[in-house]
Amino acid sequence: MNPVITALYGGLLGLLFLALCWQVVNHRRKGRIGLGTGGNADLERAIRVHGNFAEYVPLFLVLLLAAELGGAPAWLLHVLGGVFVLSRAGHAWGLSKSGGTTPGRFYGTLFTWVALLAAALLNLWLALA
Repeated sequence: MNPVITALYGGLLGLLFLALCWQVVNHRRKGRIGLGTGGNADLERAIRVHGNFAEYVPLFLVLLLAAELGGAPAWLLHVLGGVFVLSRAGHAWGLSKSGGTTPGRFYGTLFTWVALLAAALLNLWLALA
């Protein structure tokens, strides 16, 4: 079986990851900061947006791949992948605008957790069925 669904969402998330990398690099260049944050709040936020993305994406892709290889329905994998990508994009946008609560950050986190929970439960169901 060729895991094309996981490849699709992995590719989309990879592009978003690179966009977030660019934000960090751009803030570093503007502030001429090679290491750390140099006390620059915008750079610190960009680093946190990037780091938060990097913390969630690998586990989701592993769960998506396991579910795809385990025979989960394609429509369900697309729903999970689509919700996760949109959630991570919304979270990144919301957190990049403010360190406080924003709709993007709140709903991005909520639906990231929903997608992770659903993927984890799906894998348990596939493993135990």
